[in-house]
Amino acid sequence: MDPWTLAYEGFDPNEEGLREALCTLGNGRFATRGAAPEAEVDEVHYPGTYIAGCYDRLVSSVAGYDVTNEDMVNAPNWLPLTFATPGSGWFSPRTTDLLEYRQELDLRHAILRRLIRFRDEDGRITVVRQRRLVSMADPLLAALETTFTAENWSGPLLVRAALDGRVTNSGVPRYRDLRGDHLTAHATGADGDILWLRARTRSSAVVIALAARVEARSPGHEVERDPEMIAREHTLELVRGRPTVVVKTVALVTSRDHAVAGPSETAVRRVRLAPGFEPLLERHRVAWDGLWGRARLDVDAPKAQRNVRLNVFHVLQTLSPHTADLDVGVPARGLHGEAYRGHVFWDELFVLPWLNLRFPEIARGLLRYRWRRLPEARAAASAVGLSGAMFPWQSGGDGREETQSLHLNPRSGRWLPDHSRLQRHVGLAIAYNVWQHYLVTGDLEFLADFGAELLIEIARFFASMARLDPGSGRYEIHGVMGPDEYHDAYPGAALPGLDNNAYTNVMTVWLLLRAEETLRLLPRRSYEELVARLGLDATETERWEDITRGMRVDFHDGVISQFTGYSGLLELDWARYRGVRRLDRELEAEGDSANRYQASKQADVLMLFYLLTSEELKEILDRLGYRTEPGMILRTVHYYLARTCHGSTLSAVVHGWVLARCDRSGSWRFFTETLTADVIDVQGGTTAEGVHLGAMAGTLDLLQRCYLGLEIRHDGLHLNPLLPDRLAGLSLRIRYRGAELSIRADSGEIRIGRADDGPDIVAVTVHGRSARLGRRESRAFPLPDETLPAAECL
Repeated sequence: MDPWTLAYEGFDPNEEGLREALCTLGNGRFATRGAAPEAEVDEVHYPGTYIAGCYDRLVSSVAGYDVTNEDMVNAPNWLPLTFATPGSGWFSPRTTDLLEYRQELDLRHAILRRLIRFRDEDGRITVVRQRRLVSMADPLLAALETTFTAENWSGPLLVRAALDGRVTNSGVPRYRDLRGDHLTAHATGADGDILWLRARTRSSAVVIALAARVEARSPGHEVERDPEMIAREHTLELVRGRPTVVVKTVALVTSRDHAVAGPSETAVRRVRLAPGFEPLLERHRVAWDGLWGRARLDVDAPKAQRNVRLNVFHVLQTLSPHTADLDVGVPARGLHGEAYRGHVFWDELFVLPWLNLRFPEIARGLLRYRWRRLPEARAAASAVGLSGAMFPWQSGGDGREETQSLHLNPRSGRWLPDHSRLQRHVGLAIAYNVWQHYLVTGDLEFLADFGAELLIEIARFFASMARLDPGSGRYEIHGVMGPDEYHDAYPGAALPGLDNNAYTNVMTVWLLLRAEETLRLLPRRSYEELVARLGLDATETERWEDITRGMRVDFHDGVISQFTGYSGLLELDWARYRGVRRLDRELEAEGDSANRYQASKQADVLMLFYLLTSEELKEILDRLGYRTEPGMILRTVHYYLARTCHGSTLSAVVHGWVLARCDRSGSWRFFTETLTADVIDVQGGTTAEGVHLGAMAGTLDLLQRCYLGLEIRHDGLHLNPLLPDRLAGLSLRIRYRGAELSIRADSGEIRIGRADDGPDIVAVTVHGRSARLGRRESRAFPLPDETLPAAECL
């Protein structure tokens, strides 16, 4: 397996959707699925181009109700280019005699290549080679180069290039009863040799403009033009054995872009000024070389290396340095498809820890997306009688709650109430990332600028959710839904919501402690301005202190209970349902409910061990007055592992993490499952609708923070490596507080080296041995044979 290449041999209609998603090309501003240029939307193909942050809202009639849904808009298709030999119809791999067909994604330089060798009905054999890019150097540009070679004939070849605005959002079958006609006010035209197309989103009024320049040996003539599509045809005179090249260069501009006078005019100008394919490609390659220099992550596990790079690749295509200057969040399915309608959930919890250590400017931009939506989050909290900021479970354009009120179970065909908006823990994810960003960068200006306000307002919300129970003297949080997602109510309850979800309650304590610490860290003037602006007083912070000492956490059978009453639920017949990933859908189709059983879609309680060290968790439980018995963590891990069906790709990330120190082979199995989840489409058809970005980034973070034991503390960088047996070594590059560090670990030692930037000294500690590294210095630390007793976990 070439560690820099994802390749597919032959044309397989059943796999085309998966390949289109995995061969998506993007630059953090927009991305285009790896659909064939000649493809139109049908049961096999789904061309799609998605612009970061471009959403639109439509009203649909569902089960007798008017339902409003916001979608990341499928933009006009810039790809269309097809061809025909004399007397033949337009090329299609499904109807043509294919002699060779290969698609190849170059991960190093983000180039999608395709080789076609076909024979027409008259025996003419033609070779077609294509190269495609979405420029990382100039985020407005994309290009497609097609080289035709007549192998055993000479004569005319007809080539048709177009811009197509006849697109809708229809890429997810279960959404097809909902409206997807987001584009309106189409217009097309030509400016000399440049074709252009313009459309506008219906409710958000974002103008999207495309302009295309086609370079061919023969001048083109316009053959079709209406408001929604414009096309030109070129007749190429092919000479046997002599390659003939056609290049289509495109600019995509929106009214949301900076320094744009008018989208159409700017698109035409930018494509006219764009260089030819080779210089455009060279600049694109240079840009990607720079990204890979910062994002280097090499593993001594040959079968894993390609997929590690594939995950890095797709994270950077969705969230590149260009993203840092945009008002966008982390779309759960990348810019690769329409699943989840392109919404932002809590996946940043799994993405930002990796970005923080390589591209802190991107992470900061993503946190600013959340900060800009504080007004909506405050309004949402106020609407339910609470303080602070309540961030939505699903976010999109303006920060309103975008979670649907109904969802379709494809197993039963029934539309069901959706209570997932009760997952309040998205705010905990945001706050966790604020704190981690500060620890990695040491940037007090970030806290003073907006980070502290974001964290404090989230802390106020969770504190206001906590209510003191007079009987127990404990603070409780009621009416929430935990990360598990299968339990949204008690069996037979009239109202949704659960009480004292352990993850929510414990992380609320952690959050309040970090809020107090953040206030102490701020410079005096910044502190006074923030307190005055937020109206924060001693009475409120004193209540925070009380909550951090009196929050309720339930236990049963020596393990942490997922929520109050969890131990009273039934045990599932796992022999019958083991292997069913979407257990909720299966049970509902049978007239049952996951609410009745001790069964989880994904990690819930175990998220505590994913985010907190065992020492941090013990300190919180001790502070709350709960005695942590020996082996409690290990018992809790195995208890929930046996009761989780991994209906989310994020689940394997968390389980791989929590097993890393007590079951290295089990951890590696989960790691490899999530590493290949999209490549092999482990959930059976979901990858075609968009990659699972959180899981992709989570595997990368598992390598660096879990297997390396990399922890950021106030006193420096700490590492406690314990590599799985199948991982012989690990090498990466990170940025810590302005310093570039290269780290190489294997079973015998870990070596840390510094570049010539950042502070004079960086403090590092490896297994308790500390060193102070100056610029251009390196240090090797021998590793002990056994890091932890076999029975210890975390």
